[in-house]
Amino acid sequence: MMMNTPTTSTAALLPQAPRLLSARGWSAVLVALLTIAVLVPLLNLWVPPGHWLHLSDYSVGLTAKIMCYAICALAMDLIWGYTGILSLGHGLFFALGGYAMGMYLMRQIGRDGNYQSDLPDFMVFLDWKALPWHWGFSDSLAFQLLMVLAVPGLLAFVFGFFAFRSRIKGVYFSIITQALSYAAMLLFFRNETGFGGNNGFTDFKRIAGIPLQLPGTRMALFVATGLVLLGFYLMARWIVASKFGRVLQAIRDAEGRVMFTGYDPLAYKLAIWTLSALMCGVAGALYVPQVGIINPGEMSPAASIEIAIWTAVGGRASLIGPIVGAFFVNGAKSWFTQVFPEFWLYFLGALFIAVTLFLPNGIIGLFRKKGERE
Repeated sequence: MMMNTPTTSTAALLPQAPRLLSARGWSAVLVALLTIAVLVPLLNLWVPPGHWLHLSDYSVGLTAKIMCYAICALAMDLIWGYTGILSLGHGLFFALGGYAMGMYLMRQIGRDGNYQSDLPDFMVFLDWKALPWHWGFSDSLAFQLLMVLAVPGLLAFVFGFFAFRSRIKGVYFSIITQALSYAAMLLFFRNETGFGGNNGFTDFKRIAGIPLQLPGTRMALFVATGLVLLGFYLMARWIVASKFGRVLQAIRDAEGRVMFTGYDPLAYKLAIWTLSALMCGVAGALYVPQVGIINPGEMSPAASIEIAIWTAVGGRASLIGPIVGAFFVNGAKSWFTQVFPEFWLYFLGALFIAVTLFLPNGIIGLFRKKGERE
């Protein structure tokens, strides 16, 4: 006797993986891509200065700088918004990536420096006779790009391994990361370390043999920064929607229960922590040739705290929120420091207090509530 079997497939009953982006989301990504790669270059390079459609070099440079900051805010969101780990030392990873790129740019100056020496100017000034050992391959762009990833990534991996294995969390972890960043800043301030002391690196001339001051070079760096930001955003969306991302969110909400179900939080936290540091290192490497300077001030506790502020203002655990927060806060900073320079820090403090009290989900949370009411 044959039994009737259900026609519905068992696989059909399984939950489907969420889409990376909705149709509206992909449309927004396409618009952003066209703006970065087509519209901005046209308005800056082809529309003549003085025309009302012309986009000035200052605006392009400021936008590129803020996009580098947005990458750091996105990295912070992955560990703070989705994993519950508040870092107050991410400025260190940003600066390390910047220094790795800065070393190459200093070697590219060659004999065009003030002292017309093969050594960087600050080494000649300090009476150095030869390059220190850690500058050995600094004239290779490929090697220094590798260092942009290797140095922040290795430091983050080693530090994170011991910190997470010891189950350091909460405010204690935040304080330790801030102490690490501060210690590195004091180290880089010393002239004998070979990183330019308190002046750092500056006066860059060219990259890959191409002058940095050429309009095409500046625009190429702008487009590269925008594409990297878009790429990291899509990667973050994919991570958050995956099983790995769901475990991260479970660790954020109830780490004890995650351990009870058989998962090891150490591996998950270490992986996202290291990835976040790598993202900041890449942001620093893109920042330096466009801004034209890198110094130990980028490692200061205040710089790392600002990254957390951008994330909180935009909206944690939203991915797009930290990007919005970075543009909003730094755009306001640019305007305030020109019009009311003495009131900028008061504004920043008031903004953070207002977000904490009235907008716990940030700017993005405000728009989401408005959409739900409509």
